[in-house]
This record gives sequence, C-alpha cells and structure tokens, in this order.
Amino acid sequence: MSTTIFVPRDSTALALGADEVAQAIAREAEKRGADVRIVRNGSRGMFWLEPLVEVQTDAGRVAYGPVTEDDVSALFDAGFLHGGSHALSHGATAEIPFLKKQERLTFMRVGITDPLSLDDYIAHEGFVGLTRALSMAPAEIVQEVVDSGLRGRGGAAFPTGIKWKTVLGARSDVKYVVCNADEGDSGTFSDRMVMEDDPFMLIEGMVIAGLAVGAEQGYIYTRSEYPHAIAATEAAIEIATRAGWLGDDIRGSGRCFQLEVRKGAGAYVCGEETALLESLEGKRGVVRAKPPLPALEGLFGKPTVINNVISLATVPVILARGAKFYQDFGMGRSRGTLPFQLAGNIRQGGLVEKAFGVTLRELMLDYGGGTRSGRAIRAVQVGGPLGAYLPESRFDTPIDYEAYAAFGAVVGHGGIVVFDETVDMAKMARYAMEFCAIESCGKCTPCRIGSTRGVEVMDRIIAGDQPVKHVALVRDLCDTMVNGSLCAMGSMTPYPVLSALDEFPEDFGLSGKAAKAA
Repeated sequence: MSTTIFVPRDSTALALGADEVAQAIAREAEKRGADVRIVRNGSRGMFWLEPLVEVQTDAGRVAYGPVTEDDVSALFDAGFLHGGSHALSHGATAEIPFLKKQERLTFMRVGITDPLSLDDYIAHEGFVGLTRALSMAPAEIVQEVVDSGLRGRGGAAFPTGIKWKTVLGARSDVKYVVCNADEGDSGTFSDRMVMEDDPFMLIEGMVIAGLAVGAEQGYIYTRSEYPHAIAATEAAIEIATRAGWLGDDIRGSGRCFQLEVRKGAGAYVCGEETALLESLEGKRGVVRAKPPLPALEGLFGKPTVINNVISLATVPVILARGAKFYQDFGMGRSRGTLPFQLAGNIRQGGLVEKAFGVTLRELMLDYGGGTRSGRAIRAVQVGGPLGAYLPESRFDTPIDYEAYAAFGAVVGHGGIVVFDETVDMAKMARYAMEFCAIESCGKCTPCRIGSTRGVEVMDRIIAGDQPVKHVALVRDLCDTMVNGSLCAMGSMTPYPVLSALDEFPEDFGLSGKAAKAA
C-alpha cells in the first residue's frame, strides 16, 4: 500500500531546501523498495519548521521538521512512513498548538491540498461559493458580501461590499475586476502564500466578483519578485479554464469571465490602487487624484473593482457558508479573520489566521514564542513600513481597525515586525523617511520633498545636533506630509516617525517631556 508524503512547494520551503528533501525521499524510498507518493503541498505557515514533511497515516498526518537531505535516511530508519518517533517529529500536525489554536477560514486549505490539483480543491469545499453565486442575482451576491462585514484586507479597510455595490450601479458597457497582489509591505507574505499555495481560491473569488458587478475581465497585478506565485497562479488559471470554471461559458451558465496575470516592476507605490491602475495601463506608476474613484472611472476609464488578494480570496468562504457565518468572527466593525504575519526578531515566524480581537501579546508570545534573540520585545511595527511602532503598553489592545486608529496606528495588511531591546528607534524613524524618499512616485511635493528633508533632519538629530529644535522641525514636517500628500505614501510616512518620537523619546536624546513639547 502506497504511503503519501507531503513536502511543501511554497517558496519559503524551497529556499530552505524542500526540493532537495523531496528528491532525497524519492531516492531513499526507491532504494528501500518503499511505495510512496510525494505530494507537493503548500506551507502550513510554520516557517521555523520548514521544510516541514508530513506523512499520511491511519491516524492522520504526522509532521517532521525542519528536515534536511541528511535527515532522510534516519527518518526512514525510525519508521516515519508509519508515523514513527524521531527527534524531528512533532506528532499529529493538526495538534501542533501553533495550528490548533487558529481560526483558518481564508487559509482553510493552505498546506493541506496540492495547490494545482483541481480535484483536491473541489474535495475541500472549492467552488461551492461560486456554484452558489451562479444561481444568484448580482445584487444578491453583493449584499451577501456587504452583510458579511468584510473590509479591504490590503490596508485601507474600506467595506468590500460597498465598493462592489458602487461598481454594480455604475453604467458602463465594460467593467473590470483587478486584484492588487503587489505585496510590498515589510514582513508580509500572505498574498504570496495564497497565490502559491491555494491559487484556485483567488480565482474563485475573482470570478464571483465579476458575476457580482457585471465584469467579464479580470487582472491580477503582482510583483516580478514573486516568480513562484506567478507560475502557480498562471498554471491554475489554465487548469480552471480547461475545466470550465473560467472562460466564455462558466459551467454552462452563459456567464463569462477571463483572467490574466500582469507583472509589475517592483515599485512600492504601485500598491496604491490608482498607481497600480496606471501601471496596468502601461504607464508610469504615478498616483491619480481622486475623484473620480476607480469604482466609477478605473482601469481604462471604466468602473473597476480593485481589491487585495486576501479580500478576494475570502469571498468564496462567505458565499459558501453565508454572511452570518463569517460575521460571527471578530469584534466591533472588524468582522471575520485576518492572516497575521509574524516576522522580524521572532522565534517562530509564520502565518497565524485569527479573528479580530486577538492581541499583539498573544500573537508574539503564544504563537511567535518571543524573540529569537531571547531579549525582551521593545517595539513592534504593525501594518508595514508606514505603520506605527507600538510599545509594550499597546501589546494588550485587541486588534481592531477602529481601536488601532484611535491611537494613530494601523492594522494594514496584518504584517507584524518585532524588535528587541537593542533596537535604535531614532534610526528606525530615519528609515521611514528614507523609504518614502526612495519609493515616492514624486507627483506631490509634501511626499517627494518632505521625505528628503526628513532624512536630513533625522541625521542631525541622530548626530546630537540641537535635538529639541530639530524634533520640533520634524513634527512640523510630518504635519505637512499628513495633511498635504496626495496618497497614503506621504500621509502615512509620519506614523512610524511620530510613534517613535512619542513612545521612545530617549532614543532621540530627549526626555519624555521635552519630546512632547518639541
């Protein structure tokens, strides 16, 4: 009887030798006359254990990791084909605390299925949502998304259903659905994992969006730095098209939806929706003024739904299980779950999908296991390079869009970057200004010039040159950037700078009182 062995094909696992491990297992099995079937699944999101090898046993999957080529022979000796004990064994995969305590809705299949097996996808609730959507009127689909409480998972947190309702109501002979897969925030990888590890889910969500608003063409705009994600998604599009889940006549319904992947050149500003649309049209990625909104005049001047990967990938479970099911997760106006990504100085980096309401302390200690260095956590940046730096006093605040906004922070795309007590927050504040200066599209003066001057002033503060005077100047500059920038690139760069000044004044050569007065 054949034994199924799972070895991830996720790019994190590949970077750590997953291909070599899979080949070593195949060679060892052949040498020993063992009948094995190797499935290249997605990652479970426990990156510190990659490559994580799983073996299907009568009692379920048993996990071993991190496995190297050199470990394979000893694993066979230990009887790992039958779940045998070994130093690398973690027991039943489903019982590993990191996984067991999560609420995986969007990521329910990730790490479990073969990403490019349509049969595997369908066997795990795939296309149930789309099948239901094909029987519904467009307005009914939109209302289901509205009622679910789903908000944009790319950072802006705008209600997804309201955006769809605007596009549905727009009068136009042509409409588009655009997926923003230009994942550029530091410490984020959930979009990449969807495209590599469960691409049919993203396809299903985009087709449902097309049915909801009357669009027949979709585009996935991603970055050239994601070759594995691009290859997997394009392969999945081809498979889905052949099977009739995409194309001119979706499952005999008479409804049409075509889908293409478009590759960007790596500009951070193209994560902003209007700059993305400019790039998608073949122009330089520069932010557009609003109004008009993309929902009314978007791609090629036509009404366009533009959503993040996680937003669109969450739609299938909402349609499959109903708005009420999804809305039961979360708190306040932050409904459902978010895939939080643990990175930086963290012992157990990876992906944790939890309902809103979880705290940073829970994520960093219960899941992340504290810092990799073993030192105390001093600061955490949430929401990418433009997110605020949060001190220990904020670690117990339930993660919620409104709760974070109340003290000048953002949840963003769910990226969490951890710093221990050795971090120099003045240098981190300088980095925020430098990042903006490099990545600014240059269209508006507050962002283009403000960030450049910001770097210069931060250098004077770090050098100890009249810190009180120059901190006051930085605050004035930040006020101009917040209120005068055309998009979030400039208006949010002050978030990390001001949070560092407010919470860690000693790193700027100031007392707390002097920092507030500056």
